[in-house]
Amino acid sequence: MPTLTEGRTAGDFVLYEVPEYSRDLATIAAGADLEAGTVLGRITASGKYVRSVRTATDGSETPVAVLRRAAAAASADVTNAILQARHTRCRRLGLIFDASWSTEAHRDTACAALAAAGIVTT
Repeated sequence: MPTLTEGRTAGDFVLYEVPEYSRDLATIAAGADLEAGTVLGRITASGKYVRSVRTATDGSETPVAVLRRAAAAASADVTNAILQARHTRCRRLGLIFDASWSTEAHRDTACAALAAAGIVTT
């Protein structure tokens, strides 16, 4: 029997949510395949979500959501991606931050921005 490997799931990072309230559907902009648990920012001009990069200047430098399921967006936008957008408690060590959030102080700043959006990390 072949070995099956389960990828990352919301159980790796979501501690508490209200399913009908905490989630949003959104578009992930093309450019990279993202795993569940990736910290996302929103591009101001398009309203699309991408991995939050601390040094960006397009609005996505502010973390505002966490990707609930993997999104294969390397070559095309992914529509109807599920995000944890509010009223959620996440396991901080289960989140995936871009490498630009390289220090603990930077990740503290990212988590504070998530908290402002209603996503508390512990």
